[in-house]
Amino acid sequence: MLRIFSVLIACLLSWQTLSSEAIAAAESKLPSLFKQLPSTKLSKMKGLIEQISATNEPQVPATLEYLLNGELYYLKANKQIVRAKVNANKRYELTDVLTDTPLEAVTKSAIKKIKTNNALRGKIRGLLALLDLRSADKNIRIKAIKQLLDKPNSTGITAVTALVNNEPDEDVRELMSVALLVNQLINEGHEAKLAAIEQLKTSLEPAVKNAMSNQLEAIADSTNEHDKTLAAELTKALADIDDRKGIFEFLETLFFGFSLGSVLLLAAIGLAITFGVMGVINMAHGEMMMLGAYTTYVIQQAFPQLIEYSLLMAIPAAFLVSGFVGVLIERGVIRHLKGRPLETLLATFGISLILQQLVRSIFSPLNRQVASPEWMSGSWQINPVFSLTYNRLYIIIFSLMVFVALLMILKKTSLGLHVRAVSQNRDMARALSIKSDWVDAITFGLGSGIAGIAGVVLSQLTNVGPNLGQAYIIDSFLVVVFGGVGNLWGTLVAAMSLGSINKFLEPITGSVLANIIVLVGLVLFIQKRPKGLFPQKGRSAD
Repeated sequence: MLRIFSVLIACLLSWQTLSSEAIAAAESKLPSLFKQLPSTKLSKMKGLIEQISATNEPQVPATLEYLLNGELYYLKANKQIVRAKVNANKRYELTDVLTDTPLEAVTKSAIKKIKTNNALRGKIRGLLALLDLRSADKNIRIKAIKQLLDKPNSTGITAVTALVNNEPDEDVRELMSVALLVNQLINEGHEAKLAAIEQLKTSLEPAVKNAMSNQLEAIADSTNEHDKTLAAELTKALADIDDRKGIFEFLETLFFGFSLGSVLLLAAIGLAITFGVMGVINMAHGEMMMLGAYTTYVIQQAFPQLIEYSLLMAIPAAFLVSGFVGVLIERGVIRHLKGRPLETLLATFGISLILQQLVRSIFSPLNRQVASPEWMSGSWQINPVFSLTYNRLYIIIFSLMVFVALLMILKKTSLGLHVRAVSQNRDMARALSIKSDWVDAITFGLGSGIAGIAGVVLSQLTNVGPNLGQAYIIDSFLVVVFGGVGNLWGTLVAAMSLGSINKFLEPITGSVLANIIVLVGLVLFIQKRPKGLFPQKGRSAD
């Protein structure tokens, strides 16, 4: 019994020793393969690269990238494989490929490049794609398949064929199927090509359209009946793809129109209630937007470590700053000029110049860049030809939220009731003990505060400068007049309409001519409907 136990112990120890040796052998496999790189002939390099790739070690992808980009060298002294990049002093900064540790910089004479040729580079691309196709990261797999679609190779197609049925993600699996169908369209027989066209005619991948166009061009002059049938199917499929692409291009233009309309809505909505209640043409309204934009800039400078939250902090701050300045303007200037619209216009124009010069004196005339938070960067890719940028999407949502909030204030609060009463019949509102002077001040401050919020939005779309508001003040007045003075719903419809019309005209006529066409159209519209789309109701409107 003791002898049997001793034999078992000996077997276990032997197995453990063998396992350790096997692990050590596996660990030493990649360095031993690397040692062969300097001495391997170019004609036999493909096999060695395949062996290196088959180890699946974490250093392999980076090593293949270095070799592909001509950055893989070896030290002449000890044959150590390194990555080399020349610096400003014309010395080569080295990094050990196996350990990723930096080494002492050397001259060019101390190292020698591991050579490649076009065939080997093509092989490396295929192996890199194969490694990416097996990555745990979905985005890396999608990127690899798209690269395979652009530059097909047999290694990648074979790998996709083996992996497609076991791919857990539906989007990746669908893209893999497209890659296989494109390969089928290019390399298979007549019936297989027709079957591939039938399935690919709904795909919006650019590589699909390119492959179909190339196939159609190749058989355009053929008299073969099979080729004629194939050409007809390709022509029909390309037309279907163009039709679907056109729909999404229309939606994308509409999205950009709505994003411009959202900015116009925020810029004009404050002007609408101010103009509707007080009848004041406020030429300093654009400067309220400028103050809101500079408030965003100041907050980012004051709290550089809170860039991700800077916009959330800037929204109430810009509202308060611009609103406070608006109340000061109303109390200090405008209330003394009631009933004199021309003098009010000139006074507010003078205030706009003062505010612009004040900003130039404090911040200098140079434009300032406001950083965008990470959550506003990037885009939502719906399909290969249609994506929505997050910053514009958030702007649309935010402007609608501001619109709804202002609508609730005017419809559900006592302040809103007083504002509507004063805008419809000021004398009757005074007779009912409504303090119209304070309603004017609060309304002007509210409109100016919303303009400040518009400035926060504009800081994400353009540089912040002293002339920021001047680019939008004319458009704001056009929106107010087109929608109907003092009507919020009219302002919403007018802003979205003008924004969309501009974006649809710009590709055809250019931005300047598009603005001229819109302006002429508005003049003709006002000739027919002087009170706008939604005229204000009440005795004062008459």
